[in-house]
Amino acid sequence: MRWLLVAVLAVPAAGALLAALLPTRAGQVAGTVAAAAALVLSVPLYRDSWFSYGPAAVRPWHDVDLTWVPGLDLRFHLGIDGVSYPLVVLTALLTLLCCAYTLWRAPAPGRGHTLVALLLVIEVGILGTFLALDLVLFFVFFEVVLLPMYAVIAVWGGEDRAHAARKFVLYTLFGSVLLLVGVFTVVVSAGTADIVALTGGGELSRGTQIAAFILLAIAFAVKSPLWPLHTWLPDAHTQAPTVGSVILAGVLLKMGTYGLIRVAVGVAPEGARWAAPALGILAVAAIVVGSLVCLAQTELKRLIAYSSVGHMGFVLLGIATLTATGIQAALIGNVAHGVITGLLFFLAGAIKERAHTGELAQLGGLREQSPWLAGILAFAAIASLGLPGLAGFWGEAFAVVASLDKGGPLWTTLAAIAAVGGALTAAYFLRLLRKVTHGPAVGTLNPPGLARAEVAAWAPLVLLALIVGLLPALVLGMAGDPVGALVEAVRS
Repeated sequence: MRWLLVAVLAVPAAGALLAALLPTRAGQVAGTVAAAAALVLSVPLYRDSWFSYGPAAVRPWHDVDLTWVPGLDLRFHLGIDGVSYPLVVLTALLTLLCCAYTLWRAPAPGRGHTLVALLLVIEVGILGTFLALDLVLFFVFFEVVLLPMYAVIAVWGGEDRAHAARKFVLYTLFGSVLLLVGVFTVVVSAGTADIVALTGGGELSRGTQIAAFILLAIAFAVKSPLWPLHTWLPDAHTQAPTVGSVILAGVLLKMGTYGLIRVAVGVAPEGARWAAPALGILAVAAIVVGSLVCLAQTELKRLIAYSSVGHMGFVLLGIATLTATGIQAALIGNVAHGVITGLLFFLAGAIKERAHTGELAQLGGLREQSPWLAGILAFAAIASLGLPGLAGFWGEAFAVVASLDKGGPLWTTLAAIAAVGGALTAAYFLRLLRKVTHGPAVGTLNPPGLARAEVAAWAPLVLLALIVGLLPALVLGMAGDPVGALVEAVRS
C-alpha cells in the first residue's frame, strides 16, 4: 500500500503535464482521466487500523519515509490516518468533478486544458499537505497551491479578477511568511522536522511552543480563512470561475484548519492551551459576524463565501476546546463544509450562467422556471444551515456541545452565542431561498433545465451530504482513536 501514497501525488502531477502539453480537448480528457485515477488510488488507502501516538511517536496506517536532504536531516515522509483520509478522498473527488465539469463547459477565455492542468497542480499541493509528516515538506506542499490558484482566478475569473487575485496572493504570502518562520522556529529548537517526533511538544520549551503556536495559528487562520483575516475570501470566490470556487471552498480552505489541528496543536500543545480562550472568542466572533454579514448580502456568491466564515468559526470553536468531542466536530465540520459548499458554488455558477447575474434582487421565480435547480439549491441550503439528518448538522452541534462540556463561564457563554449564530445561519439561508426560489420572477433562465454534465457533477455531493448526515460514524469512527490520542498528547 505504501506505493499508493506516492502514486496519489504522482498521477495528478503527470496528468497536469499531459493536460498542459496536449491539444485542448485531448488535454482536458487526459487530465480528467488522471483525476479519476487519483480518486481510485486514494480509496484503498483506508485501513481499519488506528493512528496512535506514543510518548513521542506516530504510527500512520501507511507511510513512506525516504531521505530527502541528508545534510539537513529532512525526509520525504508521507503518511495517512483517520484524520487525513477523509480530506484526501474529498480532495480527489472534488478535483475529478471540476475537471469533468470543464469537459462540458470551460469558462472564458477557454483554454480548458490549461485550466485542468492548474487544477491538478492544486490537487497535488493539497494532497501533499494532508499527507506530509515532515514540517518542511508540509510547508513546500502548502505553498504549491498559491500560484496555480492565483492563475485560475486571474485568467478565468470575473470582471474584477485582477484585484481579487492580487488580494488572494498578498494575504496568502503574508501567511506563508509566518508559516515559514514558525516552521523554522520549531525545527531549529527541536533539531528535527519530523512531525512524528514533534507531536506532543517533544523537547520544545513552553516559551518556544507559545511563540511557534502564535506564528502557525495566524498563518493557518489566513488560509482557512478565520475572522478577522478573511477579507480576501469573498472577492476571490466572487471573481473565481465556478470550478475555482468549488476547489477553493471545498478543500483549499481545509489546509488551514487541518494544519491547525495536525501541526499547530499537535506540535505546540502548550501554546494551544495558552491560546485556547482567545481562539474560542475569535471563533464565536466569526460565527456571529459571518452570519450578520450574510443577512446583509445582495450577491449570491458573496453570500455563500461569507457563510464559509461562519462555518469555519464552528470548526475553530471545536479545535479551541482541545477536547475529543471538539476536534471531532472540527473534522466532520471540515468534510461537511467541503461537500455542501462545493455543491452550493456549483449551483451558484449554474444560476449566474443562466440569469447572467448573481444579484439577489434580479433573481427570483426559480421554483417556477427551473424546479429541479430550485430543489437542489434548497437541499444544499438546508444542509448548510445544519438541519438534523444532513451533513452540516454534526459539526455545529458537536462544537457547541464540546464548549458546554468544557464548562466554566467563558465556554458556556461561547456555546450560547454560537448556538445563536446557528440560528442566524438558518435565517440568512431561508432569506436566500425566499428571494431566489420563492420570490416573484424577475428575469428568465436560459436554459431552464439541467444538463447531464451538471447532474453528474452534483449528484455525488448530494449523496455525500445525505450519507454523512445519516451515518456520521463514517467520518467520526475512523478518526476516533487518533483524535483521542492527540487530546492525550495535548494534555500531557
